[in-house]
Amino acid sequence: MAFTVRMGVPGMEAYWQDLCAREEQGKLDKGELKTFKKLLRALNHLSLDPRYPSLNSHEIEPLSKIAGFKVWQSYLENKTPAAGRIFWAYGPGKSEITILAIEPHPEDRKKAGYAKVRLSDLPPL
Repeated sequence: MAFTVRMGVPGMEAYWQDLCAREEQGKLDKGELKTFKKLLRALNHLSLDPRYPSLNSHEIEPLSKIAGFKVWQSYLENKTPAAGRIFWAYGPGKSEITILAIEPHPEDRKKAGYAKVRLSDLPPL
C-alpha cells in the first residue's frame, strides 16, 4: 500500500518549502544538498513501505504520550554523529503519513532527550 507523505504544519511545511525552493535555485550548500538527497530517498521509502528495513521505523513512546497519538521514528541516516531522524505519524487522512520533525538523534538516555523534539501539528483534512 502506498502512502501520501505530507508535511506537518507550520514548522515542517515551511522547512520543506524552503529546502525545495533553494534546491531548485541551486542555493543549497554541499551539506544541505547531501541532507536533501538523503531526505528524498527516505521519504520515498517511507511512502512505499514505512517498514522498509533501512528506515528501522519504530514507535517512540515518550513522544506518543506528549502528542496524544502514535509518533514513529525512522532513520534518515545511521552510523554518523548525531544521525538524522524523521519523526512522523499516520494521518490525518487514510493512507497518509505526516512528517512531524527532522532532527538529529535525541540523546534519549539523557534527561528529557525526546522532550526536546519539537513536533509540527498534523495538517487539517
